[in-house]
Amino acid sequence: MFKQEKAKQVKENSKEQNKISQGTKITGNIEAKGCFRIDGHVEGTVKTPGKVVIGKDGFVTGELSCENADIEGKFNGKLKITGTLSLRSTAVIDGEAVVARLAVEPGATFNATCTMRGGVKAIHNERGERKEQEQSA
Repeated sequence: MFKQEKAKQVKENSKEQNKISQGTKITGNIEAKGCFRIDGHVEGTVKTPGKVVIGKDGFVTGELSCENADIEGKFNGKLKITGTLSLRSTAVIDGEAVVARLAVEPGATFNATCTMRGGVKAIHNERGERKEQEQSA
């Protein structure tokens, strides 16, 4: 019961849209319940259970922790993405990335160490017995 309520609350909160406009610079830590679009400059930590979009003019220096990220601009620091990290052709990434899935368009610059953490996947051995194994990409 509590899991359903929490999942519903996270889903409702993730509909909220936060935006940092072009020409805005924020220094410090940001924690939000909803999604984020960053077209300005952020120095610090950005943490949300939702999606983060860094626009073409956006620049983040520090740490980004979210479910999914779609990056068109620049990022320098540590990425912690529990879902999919999508890098558009204009993206420039420097630093470290821990992701579940990675999608990179041709032209993107990805100068980072990358660790992929998958979910648990059921596999069967030669005798047909089920065994759990961590997915790796």
